[in-house]
Amino acid sequence: MLGSTHGTLTTDFRARVEACGETPRTAVHSSAAPSADDAIPVDVSGRPLHADVPDLDRFFRPESVAVIGASDADGRPNTGITRQLIAWAERVGARIHPVHPTRATVFGLACHASVADLPEQVDLAVLLVSDPLPVIEELADTKVKFAVAFASGFAETGDAGAAAQERLAAAVERSGLRLLGPNTNLNAFEEFRDDLDGPAIALITQSGHQGRPVYTLQELGIRLSHWAPTGNEADLETSDFISYFAEQPEVGAIACYVEGLKDGRSFLLAADRAARNGVPVVAVKVGRTETGARMAASHTGKLTGADTVVDAAMRQFGVIRVDGLDELQDTAALLARARRPRADGVVVYSISGGTGAHFSDLATEAGLTLPTLSQAKQDELHQWIPPYLNVANPVDNGGHPVGDWRGRKIIDAILADPEVGVLICPITGPFPPMSDRLAQDLADAAERTDKLICVIWGSPVGTEDAYRTTLLGSSRVATFRTFGNCITAVRAYLGHHRFTTGYRSPFDDAPRTPSPSYRKAQALMRPGQQLSEHAAKQLLRAYGIRVPREQLVTSAAAAVRAAGLVGYPVVMKASGPQLGHKTELGLVKIGLTSASQIRDAYRELTDIARYENVPLDGILVCQMVERGVEMVVGVTQDDLFGPTVTVGLGGVLVEVLHDAAVRVPPFGEDQARAMLRELRGHALLEGVRGAPPADVDALVEVILRIQRMALEFGGQLSELDINPLMVLPRGQGAVALDALAICR
Repeated sequence: MLGSTHGTLTTDFRARVEACGETPRTAVHSSAAPSADDAIPVDVSGRPLHADVPDLDRFFRPESVAVIGASDADGRPNTGITRQLIAWAERVGARIHPVHPTRATVFGLACHASVADLPEQVDLAVLLVSDPLPVIEELADTKVKFAVAFASGFAETGDAGAAAQERLAAAVERSGLRLLGPNTNLNAFEEFRDDLDGPAIALITQSGHQGRPVYTLQELGIRLSHWAPTGNEADLETSDFISYFAEQPEVGAIACYVEGLKDGRSFLLAADRAARNGVPVVAVKVGRTETGARMAASHTGKLTGADTVVDAAMRQFGVIRVDGLDELQDTAALLARARRPRADGVVVYSISGGTGAHFSDLATEAGLTLPTLSQAKQDELHQWIPPYLNVANPVDNGGHPVGDWRGRKIIDAILADPEVGVLICPITGPFPPMSDRLAQDLADAAERTDKLICVIWGSPVGTEDAYRTTLLGSSRVATFRTFGNCITAVRAYLGHHRFTTGYRSPFDDAPRTPSPSYRKAQALMRPGQQLSEHAAKQLLRAYGIRVPREQLVTSAAAAVRAAGLVGYPVVMKASGPQLGHKTELGLVKIGLTSASQIRDAYRELTDIARYENVPLDGILVCQMVERGVEMVVGVTQDDLFGPTVTVGLGGVLVEVLHDAAVRVPPFGEDQARAMLRELRGHALLEGVRGAPPADVDALVEVILRIQRMALEFGGQLSELDINPLMVLPRGQGAVALDALAICR
């Protein structure tokens, strides 16, 4: 962990970032959002383009608190909660007002019979009652800013509970206050250590117990500033707290445990705000599997969402998704406190060649860059390391040099290399006195460099002085217990800074008004219907997407004339509003080269359609396009995020290969190209086995036009599928050979 067992060992945050040439953030609640007097900008579908940042200062540091249902009776659950709230209020300097209809005092404090009897307007009302709805309605007249509802029995319990939660949410909206919960807990009122300084972690959890490991980081010297246990999110949600924490100057990273997202758009806007401010968001998001999704729904009543879309959306907006709570701890701690990298190069330094090789294999496979050190640098290192040992990277010192003055010389020489941004030293087990001296040299070097030094202390014991005092006592060394967690955290650290350097929000370029293409295409939409292939291609044509030369005909004679105009060879396909997979029904004929073949194909296609009882609007006679890479590009509606755009390898094997990438509009050209790089079959676009490179620029243009269509039609377009989109050789474009569109 990056940390200290004593707060005085960390440097001042402002001085630290200024020393790195960075400007510290200031507490601004809405730096990128419009003022309260301005209209919030919206995109073409009327959706907001900036996160609405709630002013939660009075939630976390209220001046006055009402505890409704307060108790000091022995054996009552509310008694312990009341005691904790009183202690918390004292720590934050808040006046506390117990409320109970039958008590004159609670723990020596004057108790008020009802909300109406409160002696002052309070900032925060804590509801220790089984049914918070009547109290919310009472609070509506008191102008209270915030309330917390601990009660359970809402959306997490099923349909009846969900209906009760809807009534509660409606009452909260009418009241004008903001509610945390229901089904939340006391985590927001924990005692945080105040003897730690430097950048802090702000924590958001939907399950309180899952946040305990991050909270406990304080015992290793990692500062924690806030904890938001969001519960069922009837009102305040994860996105609200991300937006708020991203504006707090003391917050270096936001750690989240998410079971379900209340609103996908709000989450992306919040992540965008964090990216604008350079604040990393690290998240565990459950629901990767069907079992996990069921468990999440039963616990919080949230819609988990299609995990592939969630995963893609998080990556798209810079949210770092990790799997385990241990990864959440280590990655958030590193990102909160490490300085901006000076280079992407990682050097592995060890006292064992086997250790260095093992770690280097894992790091390289994970995508970290391990540059080969220059010959000059290797010659320099060989001043202190025997010449028969490898120092190209990984650097193997053989053990003995770490025990004397040479150890520090080696570390300083590696850090002086301009290609090196991170030095990682795996110490698989304590081997005093060498491991003690090595740990001390690393800690001392870390205090004098602006580059990241990571140590993996592999001992399962963890009581060694080199670990407990030297490494954890350093505010500058990032100490890990496993190879995997170190690699995950360093990859996230380098990736986050690449992502946020020069970050431009995709929402800035989102269309605000409908395009001429939208106005032309709107007339082609048929609400509640699936369009025929011919009509779907007209939709594409309206957005400037190329389709083959083709004609829709209703007789064999017309088909022959159309083939002459289109040019042989041709493809003939049945076209109708209820046709999906035409190939399986035998409703596609390819490579037709004569009038007799055209007449025979027309007769066969219409006979099959009649036999299958499939209504047609005609037969398409199409230009045959053969040479290219078959891709699929489409739009689907996600329950959380709305319209999403998918691209992948196409053709008849699309459902077998499952090689696809997803993005949530809006996005720009960089994300469109990133989608293509994610595909396992990306090499096909570069040209394989003598095939020419495909026209990737044309493919990217199609993706961007499709995402414009998705944004402009919003929920009106339930599904769009171009399969195949034939991407021709470079410079020749891309052609949508088939298309399916379903209107909502």
